[in-house]
Parts: sequence; C-alpha cells; structure tokens
Amino acid sequence: MNMTELTCITCPIGCHLEVIEVSEDGAVSFIVRGNTCKRGEKYGIEEMTNPTRMVTTTVKVEGAHLPRVPVKTSEPVPKDSIFDCMKVLNNVKLQAPVLCGEKVVEDFQGLGIDIIATRSLQKAVEKV
Repeated sequence: MNMTELTCITCPIGCHLEVIEVSEDGAVSFIVRGNTCKRGEKYGIEEMTNPTRMVTTTVKVEGAHLPRVPVKTSEPVPKDSIFDCMKVLNNVKLQAPVLCGEKVVEDFQGLGIDIIATRSLQKAVEKV
C-alpha cells in the first residue's frame, strides 16, 4: 500500500489530497482522501494513472505587428510529452495572417491533439 500526497488543481480551493494505492488479488485501486468534491477524487486517480496537462505557450510569427502568437493544445497532453511538445513548438514559424482557432500543429505525436492559435494576428501594414 503506497500513499502519495497531491494538491488538487481542478479548482481554486487546492485541496490537499492523500491518494492511497491498494493492491488486492492483482487488481490496483485508489482511495482518495482530503477532497471536498468529486473533481478532487477524479483528479487524484487520474494523476496516479495518466497525468495530463494543457500546454500554453507562444510561437514565432513573421509579418505581423507582434513577433509571437499565443497557442494552446486542444486537449491535455500526457505529462511526459510536454517537453517534446515544447521542442516542436520552438521550431514553428508562422506567416501572418494567423487566425484564432487555426491549427498550428495537427495531431501532435499521433495523439489526436492539435495545437491551435488563441489569438488572431493580421499582416502588418508596411510603412512607405
């Protein structure tokens, strides 16, 4: 029986969780203590079995009035894929215009998760 302490991040309360792993007859189950809602219980179990996170960052854009545009993953990615995601995004260079909701990277690592722009950037007007 193993116990892991976590802080729930699903709402502003930030409950202190104790997640206890119970193995019985080869089957593994989890008991979550300290949560004040069902979301905390779900978070504790998911964090032990398949931790995921949304990735938000920026990518380079040329020809716009700003040098970078904000992006995010369409769904949470596995926690162990975050650095790979950041490496891919570090090499992305878009050309203006960029539309909010536009796919910047499609189907990241075959996970069915797209990376999308979260702001529109128009093409910069050249001064004469």
